[in-house]
Amino acid sequence: MNFQSISTGATLLAAALVLTACSKTAPPEEPIRAVKVITVGVDSIHSGAEYAGEVRARVESRLGFRVAGKIVRRQAELGQRVKAGEVLAQLDPQDYKLAAEAGRAQVAAAATNRDLAAADFKRYKELRDQNFISGAELERRETTLKAAQAQLDQAQAQLSSQGNQAAYTTLVADVSGVVTSVDAEPGQVVAAGTPVVRIAQDGPRDVLFSVPEDKVALIKAGSGVDVKVWAANTVFKGVVREVAASADPVTRTFGVKVSLESKDAVALGTTVSVVPQAFDRGGVQVIKLPTSALVQSGKSTAVWVLDSANMTVKLQPIAVATADGNEAVVADGLQPGVQVVIAGVHVLSPGQKVTVYKAKGPVAPADAAQAAPETVAPAVAKAASETAAK
Repeated sequence: MNFQSISTGATLLAAALVLTACSKTAPPEEPIRAVKVITVGVDSIHSGAEYAGEVRARVESRLGFRVAGKIVRRQAELGQRVKAGEVLAQLDPQDYKLAAEAGRAQVAAAATNRDLAAADFKRYKELRDQNFISGAELERRETTLKAAQAQLDQAQAQLSSQGNQAAYTTLVADVSGVVTSVDAEPGQVVAAGTPVVRIAQDGPRDVLFSVPEDKVALIKAGSGVDVKVWAANTVFKGVVREVAASADPVTRTFGVKVSLESKDAVALGTTVSVVPQAFDRGGVQVIKLPTSALVQSGKSTAVWVLDSANMTVKLQPIAVATADGNEAVVADGLQPGVQVVIAGVHVLSPGQKVTVYKAKGPVAPADAAQAAPETVAPAVAKAASETAAK
């Protein structure tokens, strides 16, 4: 091989390397993804609006002392069942007892003055009968007697009032019920009327729940309500008894009270779920999709629609009205018969080629294990013996 042929070969190799370096690498083809799809159809709504509620007594009384004083004893405890007339708490009665004693002393003094005025009137009346005094003098004695009698009546009334105040230092239950709150403790000085104990009266029960302002117009007094107890699989029938006229200043919701029948024994404070029949949408035909089919496209919600002609997907904006369990109720944007992707929606792009995912059939059971191959130990021993004989 001469020098010229070597040079020519080197030149051709360099040209091939330059052409290879200048050529662009072809981009890899986009993979065809498998997606799950469903055909859009019309279905009925199975669930309505459901709210959390609490069972309460229809009447709850906040009891307090009718006089001021220092609490020296509290017999009522939270959750305790009390009967009418049972003592709940006690104030220090010493000042009121002293006031009652002072009242009794005033009654005694007024009675003495009245008796003295009565004796004078009797004596002057006898003198007037004998014409020893004038009629005007007798009238003055009669007026003095009437004033003394009025002072006695006033003192007796004050004594009765002071006696009542002494009795008011003992707080007793007006009705039978359950203590649901204790708002004061022994040693605390309370004013007259300050709540000390709250009692849920025995009798009818109510369920209290709250609804937003866009739903309150649908609830009317007298409409039916289904009350479900969370702790047990029990459903009671109730009737709306009262709807709040104004919204709560904190939650901006409206309170609703539902009356339960007296035979429905539900413990106070039980948590329940309330389903107003006014919100029942059973039988309404709508289009529903699994929530896994929804994607966020800018500020709107959309789904991937399959074009079965060329097996590509496109993004279709929709309007979601509400939720029905784990499904979204579509208000606008879809028609029955359209195929919508429900799995793999976050890895798709407009116009992408896809295939419909098909679940694999059951895996066939493995064949029975093959017989173990014959061991090679005898053949190796035989070859070793023949070599030793040679």
